[in-house]
Amino acid sequence: MSPRVPHRVVVLAQDGAYPFELGIPARVFGATDGAYEVTLCTPTGAPIATNAGFDVVPTAGVDALSHADTVIVAPVEPRFLKRGLDDDVRAALALIRPEARVVSICTGVFTLAAAGLLKGRTATTHWECEPLFRRWYPWIDLDENVLFVDAGDVLTSAGAASGIDLCLHLIRMDHGSETATTAARRCVVAPHRDGGQAQFIERPVPDPRDASTSDTRQWALQRLGESLTVSQLARHAHMSERTFARRFRAETGLAPRQWLTRQRLALARELLETTDIGVDEIAATVGYATATSLRNHLASTLGVSPMAYRQTFRSTPPQAKKGTAHRQPQVA
Repeated sequence: MSPRVPHRVVVLAQDGAYPFELGIPARVFGATDGAYEVTLCTPTGAPIATNAGFDVVPTAGVDALSHADTVIVAPVEPRFLKRGLDDDVRAALALIRPEARVVSICTGVFTLAAAGLLKGRTATTHWECEPLFRRWYPWIDLDENVLFVDAGDVLTSAGAASGIDLCLHLIRMDHGSETATTAARRCVVAPHRDGGQAQFIERPVPDPRDASTSDTRQWALQRLGESLTVSQLARHAHMSERTFARRFRAETGLAPRQWLTRQRLALARELLETTDIGVDEIAATVGYATATSLRNHLASTLGVSPMAYRQTFRSTPPQAKKGTAHRQPQVA
């Protein structure tokens, strides 16, 4: 049996880079026992200055981009952002193969936008940069309330640690939940994060006497097979429906029904990957009345049927999927 060829990830770093985000791909992909090979390059091949007072020397020349399976554009401090592209950056991006996956972390999305890679796509970035992005690129559909957006072969993430979420998502899509969960444990982070970027946007500090919905979310996770309603959740939390829905969205960034759907789909995916349970039984286990309901939800979220999903992650060697736009299901 021939040895596994690592998936080649190349990180493109520019002046003003954040060291934390620069290190995310190597740390997360490096926790997969050799499934990925991560290198770092710069547009000119020269060292770049970070915003932390030290320079970073690239491990590869810019020609590494021409061999990459996935290219990750690292973010820069906002004061380094430009509406257009420098010639060296444009030349570097031109080296990327058409079949390669292109990813941005945080403000790296500005580079993708300036390069014309986001036409007709939805993208995200750090919530603080949303006004500037909309002013510079009003024709791009920006969703500043999510941790990341998967638009198929172009993926974008929000600020800072959301790059971890996106890298884990890529591992999950390439190699399944078990490998992604193992990588998350090794990095001591959650395999999934509940909610979206909206939960981190600045708001008035809540009154410490206010009740939380966290106990009710945990209660609901143990009852996903039941037909849960917002009224039931609100009663469990000892709140009115209106107060519960408002507080739930403030804490998770999602409406209660959206959150329940994500939890059910996440559990369904886990069961499809790790068991041989039939689709009808899985549908009942995760709270759908029929297998058709589960099929419809998976198709709208992932673009595949339950059986196709299972075959990808259980019966055949996993392959990176191209061109399927979907959002990450979240687990509390």
